[in-house]
Amino acid sequence: MALEKMGSSVQLLLLVLLSGLMLLKDTNFTRLCVTKTMLTVNESFPGPVVYVHTGDTAIINVQNEGSHGVTIHWHGVKQPRNPWSDGPDHITQCQIQPGTSFTQKVIFSEDQEGTLWWHAHSDWTRATVHGAIVVLPAEGTTYPFPQPDGEEVIVLACWYDADQNAELEYDLIHYNATTPESDAYTINGFPGDLVACSSEPAYSLVVDYGKTYLLRIVNAAMNSELFFAISEHNLTVVGTDGTYTKPLVTNYLMITPGQTMDVLITANQAPSYYYMAIRQFVTIDPSVPDFTNMTATAILQYRGNYTPPASPSLPTTLPTFYQLDAGYNFTSKLRSLASPEHPANVPQNVTTRMFITASINLVSYTFEGIIVPHIASTLNNISFMDPSSSILDAYYRHISGVYTTDFPDDPPSFFDFTGVDDLPSAITKPATKVKVLNYNETLEIVFQGTNLLTSAEDHPVHLHGFTFFVVGMGFGNFDPVADPKGYNLVDPPEQNTVRVPKNGWVAIRLRVDNPGVWLWHCHLDRHFTWGMATVFIVKDGGTPETSLLPPPDYMPPCTTPSPIRLEDFNDADGVVNTISKI
Repeated sequence: MALEKMGSSVQLLLLVLLSGLMLLKDTNFTRLCVTKTMLTVNESFPGPVVYVHTGDTAIINVQNEGSHGVTIHWHGVKQPRNPWSDGPDHITQCQIQPGTSFTQKVIFSEDQEGTLWWHAHSDWTRATVHGAIVVLPAEGTTYPFPQPDGEEVIVLACWYDADQNAELEYDLIHYNATTPESDAYTINGFPGDLVACSSEPAYSLVVDYGKTYLLRIVNAAMNSELFFAISEHNLTVVGTDGTYTKPLVTNYLMITPGQTMDVLITANQAPSYYYMAIRQFVTIDPSVPDFTNMTATAILQYRGNYTPPASPSLPTTLPTFYQLDAGYNFTSKLRSLASPEHPANVPQNVTTRMFITASINLVSYTFEGIIVPHIASTLNNISFMDPSSSILDAYYRHISGVYTTDFPDDPPSFFDFTGVDDLPSAITKPATKVKVLNYNETLEIVFQGTNLLTSAEDHPVHLHGFTFFVVGMGFGNFDPVADPKGYNLVDPPEQNTVRVPKNGWVAIRLRVDNPGVWLWHCHLDRHFTWGMATVFIVKDGGTPETSLLPPPDYMPPCTTPSPIRLEDFNDADGVVNTISKI
């Protein structure tokens, strides 16, 4: 990490990955007057930016000199026919253990341009191990908007004073109905100067009056949808999740965990200092005070001779924590560019339909004859349990007993999903169930949020290996007759991560044309930890060009259990003592 003095602030220069080497190493960082040792890549927080052109293949050597195992996922990269380098722990590979390395072949498809990102995909290590990917247009081509005068990567993340993995393990073992809560949000690694302990400098972006800049924004926060705004400046969204959108002029953004956005800003205000700020978009019940109640800031600093203000102005357009209409209205305005050069190939006919409920549930364990409940989360009432070995390896080598192929197309029962009365039992069981699809099927999935345990909130769901079109979204229970009549099948946004709205539904369509094993999961890590996930297995298409690539010569062996799983606590110490706390 390089720091360059900029008056009373400091500008963080994100490292650019040039050598193809990602070196995982325990590094000391200080934020909020707390110094901690945390795993990083190339001793940088956030990690290095990977620059490629559309259609490139990158060879990345991940060397682990840290204290615990890790995997790296290339979020949003389709990896055609190559799930071997996709990265989720115990789904396509196992952890890269300390003192070992793994070379990943990262294949960028020719239909993606813009901003993606990479992050750890084992336990909660992605809190400190993450960075942006910039996919530039192919040589000889350019953006579908005027060339900006400059570009900047903006990574939104969170800071934990303690070791988030140790806190997570404690919460799981002690049956806590919660998971670690971050102590602050950060913008390019810094929480800003509004926090109680603000001895560290704020991140600063220096601009010239009259020029336009492309901001490549990543939400790398663990469990938080975020509002983003810049004081007195409009933002023009031109892309999301590595695809272009019709220009959307707005004075704030709402970006879910896992999403990226490409945004233009013109420096057209009086030269001064202006805050850019983020705060959480909270969709849990207001009576639950379980969120990071703070505003992180950075500084948009004009170059020139002027007297800096005593304090930059805060964006008055930044919505408040519980401003649901602001969060949902923003999302509804996104549209694909849908131009001849960047078409929106929305499937018009569907061969397979799925209706998937996303819920908070309970699982029950028995200890010495006593039934002990534990919080869980589900898709179609299945709480996903990671297996003892890689699902991809088991599929490729025809190893039985690792998973079953009976993930259901529908929930076990239909009820008033978003109601408060006559809700069914929230008890479920963990299982490793996958959905098998034929190559080139056209798939429609409706995700339905539920109010089980009166725990309704947003669920940002992410699909590995694909993008999909968000053809519809609404509130209440999905109506299979009326709601499809309002689908946008012309220019819906194309994304890899989409929010299932609180007490609502979202409909997506995609063509299943990427053979392999691909994870579906909620990108709120607490829900993923509790089991809100499943796996799609896409069969080969019948030709070498439509078939899964063979594995590399070396894959990390599965020597340790997956940490992202609900554990069997039958033999856990202290179980009886914790029953009364549930």
